[in-house]
Amino acid sequence: MKYKHIIWDWNGTLLDDRWLCVDGINNGLMKRGLTPITEETYRNVFTFPVKNYYENLGFDFKKEPFEVAGDEFVNFYGQNFYRAKLHKSVRSVLDKIKHQNITQSILSAGKHEFLLGWVEDHKLTDYFTWIKGIDNQYATGKLDLGLSFIDELPYQNNEIIMVGDTMHDSEVADAMKIECVLVDHGHISRDRLQKTGRKVISNMGQVLDILTRKV
Repeated sequence: MKYKHIIWDWNGTLLDDRWLCVDGINNGLMKRGLTPITEETYRNVFTFPVKNYYENLGFDFKKEPFEVAGDEFVNFYGQNFYRAKLHKSVRSVLDKIKHQNITQSILSAGKHEFLLGWVEDHKLTDYFTWIKGIDNQYATGKLDLGLSFIDELPYQNNEIIMVGDTMHDSEVADAMKIECVLVDHGHISRDRLQKTGRKVISNMGQVLDILTRKV
């Protein structure tokens, strides 16, 4: 078995919450008299750092601090999180990986205390040896968190693979010097993901194929 550990992104990768993020940003846009966006537009403009994404949509942080809009979004998301579901086959794929003795973790740009609650709400906690979220609610710091996390893992870098849904996940994996696969059912369009040069997949079952291939 080539891989001994898989690092999952959470939002968009395991959790189907793109629609909720679109609703949340549109709530903020409409409050400010700005034009709401579609999910298609969202997948073509969402980026990290998220402050840049907000500015590209017309938020003016000379008039108000980014944190005002950021807090609005976080509150909206939190109030509606119960409506978000896991992507198809997530639970069965996590279960199959667990039974192949491949350990699993989550590395997320979500705030750590929120992340723990989200994972618990979906009754997934027992699948993960480590759950790592950032120390703020503005989606900044995932790369630094990844660099500290890689030093904790008892595996060689070539035994670890990350699965994410954004170009930022690819950047984090680069910094950690590990392999990365991107899924196109999350927050970024397939065309944008392919520009990273990473393997882009369309369903969770393909993750199993990658993990179990012999090298």
